[in-house]
Order: sequence, then structure tokens, then C-alpha cells
Amino acid sequence: MKILIADDDPQLVRAMRITLAAHGYDVVSAADGAEAITVAAQAKPDVVLLDLGMPRLDGVAVIEALRGWTDVPIVVVSGRTGSGDKVDALDAGADDYVTKPFQIDELLARLRALARRSLSAASDPVVAFGDVRVDLATKTVTRAGAPVHLTPTEWRMLEFLARNPGALVTRQTLLKDMWGSEQVADTGYLRLYISQLRKKLEPDPSTPVHLLTEQGMGYRLVLG
Repeated sequence: MKILIADDDPQLVRAMRITLAAHGYDVVSAADGAEAITVAAQAKPDVVLLDLGMPRLDGVAVIEALRGWTDVPIVVVSGRTGSGDKVDALDAGADDYVTKPFQIDELLARLRALARRSLSAASDPVVAFGDVRVDLATKTVTRAGAPVHLTPTEWRMLEFLARNPGALVTRQTLLKDMWGSEQVADTGYLRLYISQLRKKLEPDPSTPVHLLTEQGMGYRLVLG
């Protein structure tokens, strides 16, 4: 797997290059936003690790530019911790957000999740977690082999999360997908439907391990 690291901190880039190479990744890098777009076009990475605060073009502008021609997974790796920065990046098209300083094990786990997501999207219409199997082709759900009835809205929410396993999906993205408008306000509908899905699919709905809430941002489906 080839990874593009776009960050203007040479020490961080050097450390990440060594660590990722040791785990079998092929690494290319860019020191500013404009170079990141050029390198992405030339090297065609499988994943982009992107800082937000770069010279020439900031990270959100880079995300928007990349999304104009590629669906390569983008993980923002940034020191900005405000929820507004995270939501802006995710709404622009980033797949995930890791805050600096970070544990390398966490970053490697996110990369593995993206790899599973890409493989699933490419080859397998069935997404499995726990004892649940979601068949995206037939639009059916089973738990421990028994069929699970979902309402049409519950299915739409689960389907979107299942098509993006491991990735953080913002509330606004879900609202737009489920109701077809960016202007829909979250009046608790998403919390209601995620709660209903947990009751039907989680081993312990009060302590979810698969259908997770990212406070103030959105939801994530964790496989395994």
C-alpha cells in the first residue's frame, strides 16, 4: 500500500516515513498543499495522510481539490482539536481525523480499517461485525443467522455506515444521504435511529462496540 504524507514538518514526515516503511508501507511525501495535489496525481497513493495547516494551500482546500477527481481515502492528521475544524475537513471529503500528538498504533489501526473498507467495497457486498451480516446487494441483515427487520430509514443509515466501515461519517453527511437535503436540521432523528439500530444489532446496546458515536461529529461503524 502506498501512502502520501502531506505535512510541512520535516521531522514528523521523517519519523512517519521510517515507521510506516517498517510496517511494509510505501511512502511518498509533500511539504505543502500544492505539492500534495501534484504528488497525488503522479504517485496515485492508496491513502493520503494530510495536515490542515500547510503553506500555499491549506488542508481543506487540498481535500476539495482531490475530491474533484479521486476517491482515495484521506486521513487528516492535525494539531487542530476544535470540532469545527474536524467537521469542515470531514464535510470537505476527508474519511477520518487523527489529532496530534497521536499514538502510532492508533494511526496504523485506522490505516488497516481503510484497507478493509477498500477491499470490502471492491470485492464483497457483505459487511460483517460481531454476529451481524449486512448484505448490501440483497439489502438484508441477519444476526446469528436469523433475519433482522429494519425500517427503510434504519436500513439507509446502516447501509451508509456499512459502505464506509471504519470511517467517521458526519451527521450532516448522514442527514443529506437519508433525507436528500443539506438544509435538514438534526432534531434528534439520527440519535433515535442509531439507538434503534443498537437495540437490534449490538450485543449490549447501552455499551456499543460497533455502532459508535463520535461526540459532536457523527458516527462510525467498527467491524470485528
